[in-house]
Amino acid sequence: MNLTRYKEVCRVCALEKDFSFLQNGDETIVGDKGITLSGGQKARINLARAVYKNAEIYLLDDPLSAVDMHVGKQLYDNCILDFLRGKCVLLITHQLQYLRNV
Repeated sequence: MNLTRYKEVCRVCALEKDFSFLQNGDETIVGDKGITLSGGQKARINLARAVYKNAEIYLLDDPLSAVDMHVGKQLYDNCILDFLRGKCVLLITHQLQYLRNV
């Protein structure tokens, strides 16, 4: 695992604060025998898993739908526009405010 890339992905996907609240940080067990996550946390973790892979093409199906407006703007600016700059990104969204910059 590339620790530098991992930390940067956690930052651009706004996960650092969430991990700081979990008992075992990013190693906390979630799911059936662990804690539950909010819809927004699940969405950000799924986005982080996708962008960590360093692909050339990303199909993002409404990744901002489960997060509030402030976090959505952070994800859009830091992850989609900046971190994925130079990649082919197909963003599907119902939030038209993000489409003004394309």
